[in-house]
Amino acid sequence: MRRTSGLIFQIAVVLLFTSLQFSCQQNKKQQKQKAQTETKNDTVIVAEPVLKYGLPADSFIIKTGNVKRNQHLSTILNNFGVSMATIDRIARQSKPVFDVRKIRSGNHYSVFQTPDSLGEARFFVYENSPTDYYVFELFDSLRIYHGQKEIQTQLRTAQGVIESSLWNTMKDNNLDPILALRLSDIFAWTIDFFGIQKGDRFRIIYDEQFVDTTSIGIGEIYAVQFDHYGEENYAFRFFQDERYDYFDDEGVSLRKAFLKAPLNYDYRISSRFSHSRMHPVLRIRRPHHGVDYAAPRGTPVISIGDGTVIARAYQAGGGGNYIKVKHNSVYTTTYMHLSGFAKGISTGARVKQGQVIGFVGATGLATGPHLDFRVHKNGSPVDPLKVEAPPVEPVSEENLPHYNQLKDSLMNELQKISWKANLIASE
Repeated sequence: MRRTSGLIFQIAVVLLFTSLQFSCQQNKKQQKQKAQTETKNDTVIVAEPVLKYGLPADSFIIKTGNVKRNQHLSTILNNFGVSMATIDRIARQSKPVFDVRKIRSGNHYSVFQTPDSLGEARFFVYENSPTDYYVFELFDSLRIYHGQKEIQTQLRTAQGVIESSLWNTMKDNNLDPILALRLSDIFAWTIDFFGIQKGDRFRIIYDEQFVDTTSIGIGEIYAVQFDHYGEENYAFRFFQDERYDYFDDEGVSLRKAFLKAPLNYDYRISSRFSHSRMHPVLRIRRPHHGVDYAAPRGTPVISIGDGTVIARAYQAGGGGNYIKVKHNSVYTTTYMHLSGFAKGISTGARVKQGQVIGFVGATGLATGPHLDFRVHKNGSPVDPLKVEAPPVEPVSEENLPHYNQLKDSLMNELQKISWKANLIASE
């Protein structure tokens, strides 16, 4: 309960003071980077050294570059006068920390050279990711160590109105398209992202992460309003039962027994549930008690819920490679035309919700790669797009007062975000 109360206080403070804090941090950073000594009232103030990767940058000449295709550490360092004997020692001594054979083309590096006429290379820094780097000392003991850049978090608010797709709406509003994937994860149990239509819209409060003023991705998402077919859908992040989950405006969990789709949302539906459909291969009308998702061969197929594999087989005259999963005494799902099965998937195997069980293909009677997905309820076929699964545990009565306080605060902040089609609304 203390942790939940702390979260409420933290969010409220962040919402009110983030922009001020970020401004203060920038001012402090600029002050630290002054490379001169100031004298005031006979008091000498010596500026702190400018650090880069934890090294005194103002004491070296720094040369930077990006690893070229098929370029190795030996080639880079040799160009800066480092002997092959030293390079060989570095390669051998660095293995416990970082294998230099894993240096990737396109990644950034820096070489710290002495400012004298010799220009000796003293440090080589390789950025393995936007946050992680490795420092190679090129003198004395040839020490190698791992470092991490400071990640700064900035609170953002944003909105978007769908014109064509959720992904394009993110781009049109200068937002990170990864937000589209995060939203599809949050609402995976309640919104069919294959059915997004023009006029649907969203408002969101989230963290964006920065390193050296460069955005490196999306952090936590605190609150979302997603209007779909005119219906308002809410998600609020809340800590309960030793984990964070998302709950709607009434405290009902957004996690349900089944996911809405067995693929990522950005693949289209090519055929729907029907009692009379013209078969694309046989050219006769017959029932199609499933939903076809057109997707490239090899696209991962996931189980929409926990269950047990009761069939992993091949049907030559129809479904090709297929998997059937029994979720409980009521529901069974089938995944057909697979190009192959995921590792460990066999009859009797237990699978988790969201686990990859196979890959899209065109085996059996199929004109092209797609997934034929079917759901049976009490032994009878039902339209997968109309299955409504019961939610898991809602916010408990004990936590409800704290949840309502957090929800009301975040709801108020969401309402402040103005709807503007194709214009960024983050601040």
